[in-house]
This record gives sequence, structure tokens and C-alpha cells, in this order.
Amino acid sequence: MNLRGGCTTGSCAAAAAKAAALAWRDQTPSEVEVPLPDGTRAVFAIVAATRGGDSAQATVRKDAGDDPDVTNGCLVTSAVRPDAGGTIRFAAGPGVGTVTLPGLPVPPGEPAINPAPRRQIMAALAEVGCTSALVTVSVADGEEIAQRTFNGRLGIVGGISILGTSGRVRAFSHPAIAATVRASIDVAIATGVSTLVLVPGHHGHRAVHARFRLSAQQVIEVADSWGEAVDHLATQPLTAVLVAGHPSKLVKLAIGQWNTHVSAGAAPVGLMREWASALGLTTPAVPTIDGVFTSQDEAGRTKLATVVAQRVHDAIRQRLPGVPSAVLLTDMNCGCWGQTGDLTPWEIR
Repeated sequence: MNLRGGCTTGSCAAAAAKAAALAWRDQTPSEVEVPLPDGTRAVFAIVAATRGGDSAQATVRKDAGDDPDVTNGCLVTSAVRPDAGGTIRFAAGPGVGTVTLPGLPVPPGEPAINPAPRRQIMAALAEVGCTSALVTVSVADGEEIAQRTFNGRLGIVGGISILGTSGRVRAFSHPAIAATVRASIDVAIATGVSTLVLVPGHHGHRAVHARFRLSAQQVIEVADSWGEAVDHLATQPLTAVLVAGHPSKLVKLAIGQWNTHVSAGAAPVGLMREWASALGLTTPAVPTIDGVFTSQDEAGRTKLATVVAQRVHDAIRQRLPGVPSAVLLTDMNCGCWGQTGDLTPWEIR
């Protein structure tokens, strides 16, 4: 099946800015064409364009195509106030966040409008002769949308980020997730964190916070991008790294499956049953790894979890040599099934 691509919030902001500049000249465009960072151009429908007081503004509705993007359908507005300052300056309006921590492409105190979208907005404005203005970007319901993103852990407050490196959204983009994971690591390192915790998602996040005293930046939700995350860690000044989560995800690392998305391969339930059998454990024909574990008594679960944790640990150490590491396997209730490695770098509650 061919998936339909879409546009980034950066492209929407650029199109809205160009339409606003035209509205300043009392034009009311129904659509505008803007250059994209990938060298192509795209046409955007304008929802509204008005002039009032010392500025003009225009709005574009984001279309992310078939990508399950939380910003799909949001309204992006750019207000343009021409001035004599000689440059294009940027401000965060309602729904656009402000950066508060180092380690991101823009410094603390700046609106969370990434460099590529800034250049894109400037290029779009230059096409209509606007080279000196204050551009304020807003996103309707952006503060609520941001609660469903990684922004809080990146130190971006007040709304979403205006993003986009190519100007286009590729449906179900694994690279976009991997880029967010790398950014999370960069922020953690830049804020002085050297003992990181990697988890697959929200479940692992809750489990480690229930067990350890951790800062918001210390825990990195990797999603399925384990290969990219671990390789990026290899370039950072780490003291130690803890990998924690349910074995249904983490066991994939032990068999060399560093993209743990289900489309890249289902959880190896059969292999897990073989490992249990090698330990003298009997398992029913259950369809899930969680079922393999819950079918055992406490002693059996501990024995199996210790073996799985050790195999995952071996895989981590092979890909991240020289960095002290540990593995913690959690159950669906955020409890601990098994562990290996030294956990003392993380303060236990």
C-alpha cells in the first residue's frame, strides 16, 4: 500500500507567513506556493488571511498525510509585523513552545522554531520582498497537543515545536522518531546527566520512576529506535546506562533486532519458550511473551528473567563497549521480574 505523505509544521508556518506578508499588502490569497528545504516547492491552501493594526496574519491547516502525527489537522498561524530592523525575527505565539534547556538546535529562551523552518520562513518571505519583520507563529490547541509529545522532557514549555528538515512528512517516519530520541539524549547530556535510563515507552517510564529517583531528562523513551539510540550513546560522555522495560520488547535486542517495531518482526515467543524449556520450565502454548512469564511460578519467572536480562545485557555491551550498563526487566504492573548489572548509579527509592 502506498502511503500518502504530508507537510511539516515548518512548511505550514512558511506558507502562512508568505500569505500574511501578502495580506499586509491588502492581497487575500486563497493559496500560496513556497520553497521547501528539500529543493522542491509545494502549494498550500490558506484558511484565512487578514490585516489589522501594525501586522497581518494568515492560517494554514496541517495535512500530515497518512502519518499518525499528533499535529495532523492543526491550524498553524503566522503573524507578520514588518519593521525596520533589517532581519527576520521570531516569536512564539499561543501553542508554540519556548526552549528552556540546552542541547537543542535553538538555545534556551528562544521560541521552539527549529533552524530549518526558520530558514524556510525567511525564504518564503523573501519571495514577496519581505526581509525585515517580526514573525510570530501560533498553533491552535498547541499546548494540549504538546502533552502528547516528547516536548516536556526536552524542556520545551508552552506548546509544540515547529519542525521539519525536508519540509515534507513521510508516513510512519522511523527517522523522525529516531531524531527525537537523539535530541532527548543531547538534552540530557547538555544538562549534566551522565547516568541515562533507556525505556521503550510510557510503561517503562512509569516502572523506572516507581523504582528510582530520576530527573525528567534522565529517562529516554526510545520507542522502537534502539539501534539509533545506542549508537548515539556511544558518542556521548556517559557514566552508565540502564536499559529497562518489558521483555516482550527488550528480548528483541538479544536476537539482534534493534528496530523493535512489530513490522520489523514479532516478539519471539517460540524462542522464549525454548529458553524456558532449557531451564527445565514448562510453558503452555501461550501467544505472548508476557504469557510465558505469567505462566510460571515466582521462582520460574525469576530464573527465566535472569537469563533474558543477561542476554539483553550481552547485546547492549557488545554494541556499547566500555560503558557500564545494566538491564531491568519489568512486568505489566511496573514490578521487577529480573535484572543484571550494577544498579547503584541510579538512586533507589
